[in-house]
Amino acid sequence: MPRLSDKSLLAIAAVVDVALYARGTPVAAKALAARHELPPRHLEPVLQSLVHAGVLKGVRGPRGGYELARERRRITVAEIVRVVEAEAGDALDSLPAIVRDVIQPAVGEAEHTFEAALDAVTVEDLCRSSAQREDRRAMPEGIDFTI
Repeated sequence: MPRLSDKSLLAIAAVVDVALYARGTPVAAKALAARHELPPRHLEPVLQSLVHAGVLKGVRGPRGGYELARERRRITVAEIVRVVEAEAGDALDSLPAIVRDVIQPAVGEAEHTFEAALDAVTVEDLCRSSAQREDRRAMPEGIDFTI
């Protein structure tokens, strides 16, 4: 089963956080790290990679931070994952024939399907999901409708 790395999950969370909280003012890396209970040193390299890839935009200065470089409906989860995972690189130079000829093609096909599913999910979708979750938390227990 394809699994996203912790670094990929962190990158997705960072972009969604910026999408939710950067309303006219950039989100400081320190504030983002505090909201997710992470040391800023773990977050900065991820944020910088996303800036270099054109997903986020870095804003300098005392009120600087990060903003989305594009509309959130135009940023997919797969794009964020590709940016972070591109840094990983391959571990082995030469692979056994069974891996190269049998396993890699099968895994590659599964990864392609997984990536296509991630391409269908945008930051906008995740922001909507977050908003709905917050709306449900705000409703008193026992109420299952609104007028």
